[in-house]
Amino acid sequence: MADLHAELVAPDRVVFAGEIRSVVLPGVEGDMTVLPGHAPLVTALHPGIVFATDTDGVGRRAFVSGGLVEVTGSRVTILAERVRPVEELTSDGLDEEILHLQMERDGTRDEAIRAQFEASISRLEEFKASLGL
Repeated sequence: MADLHAELVAPDRVVFAGEIRSVVLPGVEGDMTVLPGHAPLVTALHPGIVFATDTDGVGRRAFVSGGLVEVTGSRVTILAERVRPVEELTSDGLDEEILHLQMERDGTRDEAIRAQFEASISRLEEFKASLGL
């Protein structure tokens, strides 16, 4: 089976770069799975978990606070606003992410953008509850 070359990039560093079999992403239009041969696309990401399966079948997870993903041929590039290892997620950390989104929402008058922030806030609150935090 063909593999994908993936990069998870935060503003200050490349968090991961390597070959993977697949990746599940928190897209703004719903979670999406990217496999080799996926159609090219660029889309925004909601806050959530990026789950990649490496070439050995081992899953890797990271929390992203939003961003963009570009899929081209056998390459996936994830440009995240912030990245945290799932193991480091805390109730306080998620509350900070929610507060950040609320402040961003309150700083815009554009109803479409406000609706996107509302969706991200709701998704993050549901995610926090699912972790029992």
